[in-house]
Amino acid sequence: MYGSCSSRFFRLMFWSCSTFGLGLSAAPGQSQEFADQDTTSQAAAPAAGQSASPADAATPAPAADPNAANNPLTPKITLNFHEYYIPQLEGVPDREANSFLFRGVIPHKTFGVGQLFRYTLPVVTTPTFPGGSKTGVGDLTLIDLVAMPFSTKTAEFVVGPVLVLPTARDDLGAGKWQAGVSAVAIFPRKWGLMGAVATYQHSFAGDDDRPTAQSMTFQPLVIYNLPDAFYLRSSGTWSFDLERANDYVPVGFGFGKVWQASEVTTVNAFIEPQYTVWSNGIGMPKWQILAGINLQFALNR
Repeated sequence: MYGSCSSRFFRLMFWSCSTFGLGLSAAPGQSQEFADQDTTSQAAAPAAGQSASPADAATPAPAADPNAANNPLTPKITLNFHEYYIPQLEGVPDREANSFLFRGVIPHKTFGVGQLFRYTLPVVTTPTFPGGSKTGVGDLTLIDLVAMPFSTKTAEFVVGPVLVLPTARDDLGAGKWQAGVSAVAIFPRKWGLMGAVATYQHSFAGDDDRPTAQSMTFQPLVIYNLPDAFYLRSSGTWSFDLERANDYVPVGFGFGKVWQASEVTTVNAFIEPQYTVWSNGIGMPKWQILAGINLQFALNR
């Protein structure tokens, strides 16, 4: 059930960690104006018609920055490939599940306001009964986050609407259109990051034969930086189904590494086992492994 696509993903991640660097970079505090990216690098560029000196041409890529790499509010084009492998399910012996998340971030400025447009499309594998499994695309989630005027470089706050499209097939999603709100608070520090992501959504249309969907998630985030752009992390997402009481609270502890692949591209690779300390309902994860590779692109450099 944990298919070949997932196996290849894990092999790729461990190969990347052992052979070259991966990471995401942006200066802390940039989230106050998401669309105003990398203005300092533009100002430092040679004026039009002037050629760069040999010393300029030989300037190395900027150093890897774990804080910027792990900050969900970094205002750069982002691609995330996240894999949740669930080897044990509550009340379902000898069965496993899997969820691959393709995520991205697009900074933009609309009506003069800097924003972050985020999207998540899952590919889900769940067990079927009495045996076997099924795999398919889940529901597409769209979020647009707007920086709050009271945000600072040491305390970043954003809020925005959530829209969930019922793109799933074969009961791999809620079968409902959903709307809600998301809020993120991030506190960059010299030693790392701390913060949280909260989301609430409720169905308003869709398949009349499917039950009402209403859920909430809360994700505490702690990053502790180590030498050479390594870091420790904890980012378990607490999930609450407010209609059917299928809830679980995981706590994770993992590590990662950030590299600056080029002047414009950074990559971040990590792995984080997560153990469920409380659950309510059948089929909730007993424990799971989150592994991921994040790419960010400073296209204005």
